[in-house]
Amino acid sequence: MMKNLKWIAMCVVFLLVLAACGNSKALEQKKEDKNLTYATSKDIGDMNPHVYGGSMSAQGMVYESLVDHTQKGIEPLLAESWDVSEDGKTYTFHLRKGVKFQDGTPFNAEAVKKNFDAIQANKKLHSWIKLSTLIDRTEAKDEHTFVMTLKEPYNATLEELSMTRPYVFVSPKSFKDGGTKDGLKSYVGTGPYTLKSHDKDEQATFERNTDYWGGEPKLKTIVAKVLPAGETSFLALQKGEVNFAFTDDRGTDNIDNEAMKKLTDNGDFQLKRSQPMNTKMIVANSGKKDSPAQDKAVREALWYSVDQKRIADKILDGTEKPASQLFSKNVPHANIDLPKRDFDLKKAAALLDEAGWKQADKGEVREKDGQKLEMTLYYDNHSSSQKQEAEFIQAKAKEIGMALKIVGETSDKVAERRTSGDYDLLFNQTWGLQYDPQSTISGFKADTGYKAAVSGIKEKDQLFDDIDTALQTQDSKVQEQKYKDILTTVHDEAIFIPISHGGMTVVAPKDLEHISFKQSQYELPFEQMDYK
Repeated sequence: MMKNLKWIAMCVVFLLVLAACGNSKALEQKKEDKNLTYATSKDIGDMNPHVYGGSMSAQGMVYESLVDHTQKGIEPLLAESWDVSEDGKTYTFHLRKGVKFQDGTPFNAEAVKKNFDAIQANKKLHSWIKLSTLIDRTEAKDEHTFVMTLKEPYNATLEELSMTRPYVFVSPKSFKDGGTKDGLKSYVGTGPYTLKSHDKDEQATFERNTDYWGGEPKLKTIVAKVLPAGETSFLALQKGEVNFAFTDDRGTDNIDNEAMKKLTDNGDFQLKRSQPMNTKMIVANSGKKDSPAQDKAVREALWYSVDQKRIADKILDGTEKPASQLFSKNVPHANIDLPKRDFDLKKAAALLDEAGWKQADKGEVREKDGQKLEMTLYYDNHSSSQKQEAEFIQAKAKEIGMALKIVGETSDKVAERRTSGDYDLLFNQTWGLQYDPQSTISGFKADTGYKAAVSGIKEKDQLFDDIDTALQTQDSKVQEQKYKDILTTVHDEAIFIPISHGGMTVVAPKDLEHISFKQSQYELPFEQMDYK
């Protein structure tokens, strides 16, 4: 018997060593071939950057914008410099010379105008971007000068031009029927990588653009391999089938925190985390008729019953930081101090008592004027962490006499509810560092955003006026004050109940260098990476 056990133990050790050797060999081969293969839970989709069906991390390798949004602010990209008129309505861009699309077509002012015109021909699709509603006319003044005139001043213009889509450039030869809204003949940009092949729902291969104006990238190929999130992706990383994973633009980590730890502990991988880029939150609908969420005291009580620290530490394993306000302080215009509502069930219960929500017996659901304190909380059913958070919040709310029914739906359905206003409470997140605060705050007024959520507050009209001023003023001091007023209003009204500040996570080979992050939580600068 003992001999058999020893034999089995020796076999197990041998197999583990063999697996480790196989993994190291596969990783070394990728390094030698200058290849990086990342796991993604979904296909790259439609690579047309003028619509919204494709992976932004993939599109970011192929297409570029006039300007770049960095930690230092707005910097040149395809435009070397720009001028803004005194009235804030006319932008003149001086384009980089010698740039070509990946098919050899010159990048010039005429190509820029054609792309802008193609995007604006489908502007209803882009109405969530305020800039798309404000562009009055465009002009190719000469070969390397592009002029854009707005209907009114908009001080987030450059920020919105820097986004991964839609204001990026496709070769005019790729246009279909003179435009892009009905699809593209090919996916050709000016970026550091070209799309070489695409096997739907299997993988896509990107090859370096050897004529890239910014210098030839070090990595020869980037492969996006479609794998189910979880155990399958973890095993693929262990075997060396893929050697890179990151939080994708669907907000999904392909492997969980325990798997990340196992990979990094074995010495073959490294873990990188970005600065805070977004805020996960619960949106409370103040405008829903006959909903307890109309009552500010109910919204405040729910906020006090959310234990952000425990959620961050236990459910999110410390990968995100507890949030006490809508934006993290590294977001522009958001470095302000607002009163904290730390986890406090006694305070929550007292607020409900004062507001007339009475509890007949301990454990019973509170009532006020014959209405029970019952609400539905919607979450994305593809997010295991949201489900866990919802269950945890539900349990704590029950302790103060608040009944939460939790319902998981697709992300598209949750977004539909946000637009229609058909919800009491739902999980959501801010647009992200590259887009904020202007995009999330613009959403307070937008039918497709959070207009329903804020429609029940007394200061709604003043809030909307403040938003208009914050986005139009050319006076930086006025802008700063208006953003402070806006954030103070929605904080006081407890419309957006913050949970955690999240960012991007990367698991990469230990010898991959120059891994960094953009302001965008949806793409990575692969062109900067290289093996030691």
